[in-house]
Amino acid sequence: MKIIRLRASDALFLAPLFLVLLLGIVVGCSSEDAPAPEAEAQTMPSGLIITQIEEGDGASPAATDKVKMHFHGTFPDGRVFDSSVQRRSPASFVLSSVTPCWTEALQMMKVGGKAKLVCPSEIAYGLRGLPPRIPPGSTLHFEVELLEIQ
Repeated sequence: MKIIRLRASDALFLAPLFLVLLLGIVVGCSSEDAPAPEAEAQTMPSGLIITQIEEGDGASPAATDKVKMHFHGTFPDGRVFDSSVQRRSPASFVLSSVTPCWTEALQMMKVGGKAKLVCPSEIAYGLRGLPPRIPPGSTLHFEVELLEIQ
């Protein structure tokens, strides 16, 4: 290994270049509109990105089924906007009554399964948002667990 010694004048010259490089990396990693799919993630034609964390061993629900599930919803920057996990109270609803993202994703799961979802605005709450918690045009991230089909 070769050690390179820099003079103070070299460090003053290189510092701004290093900051530009660092800022470019940080800005590139925080892109809200283009999340990088994980290796095992599936990107659907709708824009949904689903990553199966744990495969379930039960049945898969139909859009007309009522399901019971846990979810943890965040913005791409990690801020939580809603979480049945934090409330310690699972949510129940008919699949066709929720966002197209959830309707599509939960039909791809089996009871007992867990998944990560990235829901682009177009299949989440769109341009209307869900004020005051979800601004218009928001991409949403979820961790979901399908507990049962009721």
